[in-house]
Amino acid sequence: MRAGLKSDAFIEIDHVTFGYDERRTILADLSLRFMRGKVTAVLGGSGCGKTTLLRLIGGVHGANQGRVVFDGEVIDVHDRAQLYRLRRRLGMLFQFGALFTDLSVFDNVAFPLREMTDLAEPMIRDIVLMKLDAVGLRGAAGLRISEVSGGMARRVALARAIALDPELIMYDEPFAGLDLVSMGVAAKLIRTLNDVTGSTSLVISHDVQQCMAISDWVVLLATGGRVVAQGTPAELMASTDAEVRQFVRGEPDGPIKFHYPAPTAAEDYGVPVAAQPAC
Repeated sequence: MRAGLKSDAFIEIDHVTFGYDERRTILADLSLRFMRGKVTAVLGGSGCGKTTLLRLIGGVHGANQGRVVFDGEVIDVHDRAQLYRLRRRLGMLFQFGALFTDLSVFDNVAFPLREMTDLAEPMIRDIVLMKLDAVGLRGAAGLRISEVSGGMARRVALARAIALDPELIMYDEPFAGLDLVSMGVAAKLIRTLNDVTGSTSLVISHDVQQCMAISDWVVLLATGGRVVAQGTPAELMASTDAEVRQFVRGEPDGPIKFHYPAPTAAEDYGVPVAAQPAC
């Protein structure tokens, strides 16, 4: 790529293999490209590596093999200066909120502004109130985290994730714990933020309906980080592939298994082979 030219892909996952230990591989030779300025949803069942993918992009873990490229830079988890510089360009909505329980709603949202900018407090106040207003919680600014519901806490976390107007916003289960109205508002906010700011958004979710409504591109992962399908929302909804159809329609029967891989029940319960009933 010539100097001065930017790739259409903001994030590139290049033949990445990763496991937390030698016994289990979470992602195996995964390659994906997340396009600049687009909303990409990554769908898939529990344990398929969706959150792990975000951790690799954020530099929390390094790939065992392959490369993770952030706007043209290969992420080096051992280069702390690089990680801090790149992380200033991203916002993260954590799966369980990760709010500071000893701080107020206001101070949680103000935290990244105070840590990463030299803005004066009056400016920080205005920005925080605007972000809280965007998620419908300006009136809750003075509450402690223990005084808000789980759904409200998720919205506070969303306000904090967008406080710095980041170039890349990663949402890990942004719709979990929200009522239907709040879910619709959150989905619309993700889409609007992306369009107004030109940011790149990655949405990790199980909510097919909301993701299909706001995404430009959808990736469906299976256990082991295998890409089942990817395409526009319309393409995935119209797919005739049995695995895709089962997931997007929420059908109980099909190639996607409910049970996590395990030994046979007889092995786990210690039933002798001779005592097992004949098939």
